[in-house]
This record gives sequence, structure tokens and C-alpha cells, in this order.
Amino acid sequence: MIREEGRGQATSLIPASEAARTSGYPGIEAKMQPSSPTPDIVTIGILALQGAFAEHQVMLQKASLKRRVVIVLVRQQEDLDKCDALIIPGGESTTIALLARLAGLLEPIREFLKTKPVWGTCAGAILLSRSVEGAKKGGQELLGGISITIERNGFGSQVESFEAPLEVESLREANRPFHGIFIRAPVVIGLNPSPTDPPIQIISRISASLLPTSQTAVPLDEDDTDPRDSRTIVALRQGLHLLTTFHPELTKDDRFHEYFVRECVLPTLSSRSSSPA
Repeated sequence: MIREEGRGQATSLIPASEAARTSGYPGIEAKMQPSSPTPDIVTIGILALQGAFAEHQVMLQKASLKRRVVIVLVRQQEDLDKCDALIIPGGESTTIALLARLAGLLEPIREFLKTKPVWGTCAGAILLSRSVEGAKKGGQELLGGISITIERNGFGSQVESFEAPLEVESLREANRPFHGIFIRAPVVIGLNPSPTDPPIQIISRISASLLPTSQTAVPLDEDDTDPRDSRTIVALRQGLHLLTTFHPELTKDDRFHEYFVRECVLPTLSSRSSSPA
């Protein structure tokens, strides 16, 4: 099932508030404090093998939930074992995968994904996908976790990187656009949830006019709003996991980091703390 925020009129979709209710997460108007008790300390890991992990660390430190968050730079399994959630940063996806393999982290992260929240940005989004197109010769190791197909460098080369304002109604101050930074960004080219997978919630899209020529050989619908076309999706969520094809960590806006903690991490901890021993 695909659910899209702000497009409740489509027959295959439901409003964000209903999506939050049926998926077990608080709605977009949820307060910072969850409804059930959560631990005083939330430990969030950042995979720190390559890429923009330091920038994610800075953003978490300045986020409004910083007093509840302990940050762990994850370089080995014992680091991962301390974490309630994980962020996989932008960088070079094949290099991150290779270094994770050498560090003995690929399988532990795959196990982590089964029960704990993970957020992937750009290269991290590629690694979280179930399948990838445009992989380097020899293939691409993936972590899986989100039922999509993604194309590496789908927006083109470094010189075709761009910035664009994004409408994201799930964020605090939703009427204020989020500044999206797209650097050799991947493109979501297929949504492939099985009947047993959690529903995919589409969080943000860009205008089809920003897609490169290579992505518009098959035309989109005239008003750019076809919910069946995945190419304009730049942020989505499935179950515990969050994916952004752009780089929130390279902005001065901490609202996506706040969203990840508030909507993906804290409800999970609340659920665990309220479960019988």
C-alpha cells in the first residue's frame, strides 16, 4: 500500500493523520513528548565510515531534542549495539558498503533494520533500498529495509547537482519550505511493497520540471501529481525507516532530524517500554 501526505483525495491514498493512526505512529500534530513514557536517554548512532557523518552529528546536537539524545559514531558492531536508531549518511554508497563489509557491520545492520529505526540520506537511501539500478561494475551491496528500486546518480553528475524548496507537511512549521540539497542524488524509480510490508508513506516530492531529461523520456502526467509515478519522490517512510534522496544535514535546518527522532524513534522506544517484561 502507498500512502501520500497531502493527497487524501486519491482513491489509493489516505490523509497523513489517518496514515499515522493506522501505522501506529503519532499524527503530524503530535507534541514533542510521546504519549507513553520513554527512556530519558535516546541513543542514536551515525554510521561513521565515510561521507557526511560529522554533519549529521552537528545537526542532532542542535536539534530541539538534543537533551534527550546521545550520539554514537558507529564504526564497529559494539558501537551499533548501543544504539536505539541509526543514521546512514550521504557519501559514496559503494565505498560505505565496502567499508561496512570490512568492519563486519553489514549483517549486524541488516539485523538492526528488522527492529529499530534507520534513516538513510542520499547514499544511505541507496543502501536502504531493496534494489538498485546504475550500480558500478561488479554490483552494489545493499542493506535493504525499504521496498523500493532506486537509481544511483539519477539526477545526473556532480555538475547537475541542484537545490530546491520542498513542501513537507509533516515537519514543524510546515508552511516553511525545507531547503533540499541534491548532490548526485538518486531517483526513486519504483515502489515495490509486498502485501506483508508496512505501507509506504510519501513525505515529499519535487516538481517534475526538476527531473533530468534522462528521467522524463517517459512523460509524467500533465499536472505532476500522479501518485503512481515515483520519480518525483524525494522523501518517504516505510514502517520504522526514513529515506531522503537529498542532504538535510548540509542545511542549517534541523527539522528533518527532529522529525526522525519524534516520529520514528520515540514511538518505538515508547512501545518497547510499555511492553510486558
